[in-house]
Amino acid sequence: MSMTKLIIKNSFRHTLRVLLTIVGISVAVIAFGMLRTVVTAWNSGVAASSPNRLVVRQAVSFIFPLPYAYKEKIAGIPGVTTVSWLNWFGGTYIDKDQFFARQACDPETIFTLYPEFKLTSSEISAFRSERNACIVGIETAKRYGLKVGDIMNMEGDIYPGSWQFTVRGIYTPRSKTDDATQMFFHWEYLNERMKQDDASSADQVGYYVVKINDASKSAEISQKIDELFKNSPAETKTETEGQFQQGFVSSSGAIIGAINIMSYLIIGIILLVLCNTMIMTSRERTREYAVLKSLGFTGGHLFAFIAGEALTISLLGAGIGIALLIPIVQGFESLLPRGWFPVFIIASSTYVLAGSSALIVGVIAAIIPLYRALTMRIVDGLRFTG
Repeated sequence: MSMTKLIIKNSFRHTLRVLLTIVGISVAVIAFGMLRTVVTAWNSGVAASSPNRLVVRQAVSFIFPLPYAYKEKIAGIPGVTTVSWLNWFGGTYIDKDQFFARQACDPETIFTLYPEFKLTSSEISAFRSERNACIVGIETAKRYGLKVGDIMNMEGDIYPGSWQFTVRGIYTPRSKTDDATQMFFHWEYLNERMKQDDASSADQVGYYVVKINDASKSAEISQKIDELFKNSPAETKTETEGQFQQGFVSSSGAIIGAINIMSYLIIGIILLVLCNTMIMTSRERTREYAVLKSLGFTGGHLFAFIAGEALTISLLGAGIGIALLIPIVQGFESLLPRGWFPVFIIASSTYVLAGSSALIVGVIAAIIPLYRALTMRIVDGLRFTG
C-alpha cells in the first residue's frame, strides 16, 4: 500500500469523529469567507478609486454644496486636465426601499473622467443631447427590467417635486469591483428646476471631481485648490478619491475592525478543532507508532503519517467550505436590502486566505502529536495502555 493511500485510510479510521471535524472546519471557513466578503464590500469604493482623481468638497461637511463658479478657477490650476462635478439627488423610485445612487452630473465630462463605466458612443451622444436623459448601471437595469427608451419617474426629497428621466444608456463596469448600480442625469436639468423653485439652491454643485495628469503631485495640487478658496464663504477640502471614499468607510471603522478580528478568531477556532482531533488520534495510536519505530520507520515516515492526516482533514474541510461559500454569499446578497452593497463579491484574496489558513492550521495541528511520537521511547510506547 502506498504512503498516500495509507494516510487517507488512517484519516478516516474514526469516521464519525473525522466527519464532525471536517464539518466544523467547513462551517468555520464559510463564516470566515462571509465576514471577509462583507469587509471587501465595505471597502470596494476605496479599491476602485483612481489615484489620478481628486475630490473637492465643502470643508465643513460633504453635505454642504459648493458654488458652480469654482469650476473655472479649479480648471486653471497647472496639472488639472479635467474638472467635472456631481450632485447627490436622492429621491424615491417606486418606493423608499428601492435604493441606488442617483447623481446629477456634467454630461460632457463624466464618462471621460470615469472610463471604468463603459458605454457605446451612440449612448453617450444620446445622453448628452437630451436634457432629461439618464444613464443607469447594468445591475440597476436588470433589477427593474429597464431598457433604453424607458421612462423613470421619481419623487424628489432633497429636491422636491416630480421628476421624469428617459434612459438613454446602460453602462457596464470595467471590472467586478466597479459599481454597476448608479444612475447619472444632467446637472443642468436639476439646476433649471432650482432656478424656478428655489433660487437659493441654484448654481451649486455637491462636489467637484478633478482629473490630474500626475498622481505623484496630488498633494501639491490639492493644496493649491484649497488655497484658492481660503477665507471664502465656502472653503474647500481636496483629497484623493481614495481618501474621500476612505472617509465614509472610517465612520464605520469600529464595526469593520470588529469584523476583521472575528474573521481571524475563526482561524483560531479551526486550529483548536483540528488540534483536538489530532491529539486524540495520536494518543490512541501511541503503541502503533512505537511498533513502527521498532520496525525501522524513521521520523520522516512518522511526519508523513501525522502531518499528512492533519493536512488531509484540514484541506478537505476547507475545500468543502469554499465550495459552499459561493452559493451562500449569493443567497445572502439576495436577502440584503437593495443598495446596501453595490459590489458584493468574494475577493480572490479571500480564497487565498482561506486555503493558506487551512494549510498552516494543518501543519500546526500536527506539531504536538509529532513531537510526542518522535520523542517517545519505544519501550514506553509499547507499554502504553491509555
